[in-house]
Amino acid sequence: MENGSVKSVIENGIGTVTFFHPQSNSLPGDLLRALAAEITKVGNDDNAKVIILRSEGEKAFCAGASFDELIAINDIEVGKKFFSGFAGVINAMRKAPKFVIARVQGKAVGGGVGLASAADYTLAIDSAAIKLSELAVGIGPFVVGPAVERKMGTSAFCQLTINAAEWHSAQYGKEKGLYAEIFKTTEELDAAVLKLAQTLAKSSPDAMKQLKKIMWEGTENWDTLLLERALMSGTLVLSDFTKNFIAGFKAKQAK
Repeated sequence: MENGSVKSVIENGIGTVTFFHPQSNSLPGDLLRALAAEITKVGNDDNAKVIILRSEGEKAFCAGASFDELIAINDIEVGKKFFSGFAGVINAMRKAPKFVIARVQGKAVGGGVGLASAADYTLAIDSAAIKLSELAVGIGPFVVGPAVERKMGTSAFCQLTINAAEWHSAQYGKEKGLYAEIFKTTEELDAAVLKLAQTLAKSSPDAMKQLKKIMWEGTENWDTLLLERALMSGTLVLSDFTKNFIAGFKAKQAK
C-alpha cells in the first residue's frame, strides 16, 4: 500500500485497528480492502473482546475516497470494484461479532462519515465536523448511505446529502446520533475511548455478541445492497461532470 498503512494490535482484550494515508487519511482501494480484512481478522480473534477503529494524525479522521484513484477509473467494473471497498469495510464492521468503537479525532468526509456511522459507538473531538460531499463531486453517498441513515435518521441523511458543500459541526453530529459524546481535547477523547473499551473488555462476550446481532437486525441484505450501490457510484464516476470536478479540485490544490 503506497504511502498508506493498516495495522492492528490486541492488548488486554482490546483490539485496535489503525489506518493511515498521507492525504488526510483518504482511502484508496487497496487500503479499503486491507482495512476490511483487518477488522474481520480482529473480530474473529478470541483474544479481542472489543474493537477500536482509529486513524493516525490530528486534522482528519478520514477524507473519504482517494481522488487520485477516482480520476483514474476508466470503466464501470473498475468503478464498482473501488466503491465495493467501502462496502467491504462497512460490512466487516457490521458483521464483526464484537462492538466497534470509532475514535474520530478530526473531520470526516464522505466515506469517513460512513465509517463513523457503521461503528457501534462513536466518540469524537468537538472539531470533528462532517460532510457528505459526494453530490458536489457528481456522484452520491450511495454505499455509505444505509449506514448513515441507520445511525442518524432519514432527515439528517437527506440534509447532509443535499447540502453537500457545507460542513456540519460535531455538535450537529451528536444531536443527530452519530456521536455518542464529543470532547474538547484529544486527551479527553482518548481517555473516554479507553475507559469504554476497558469496560467492554470485561463484559460478557456472549452477551455482547447477541446484543450486536439484535442491534443490526434488518441489515442482512447489505452484502447485496451495498454492492448494488457501489455499481451506481461506479457508473456515475465515469461522467464528464465528475472527471472535470476532480481535475479542477486537484488543479487548485497544485497551485
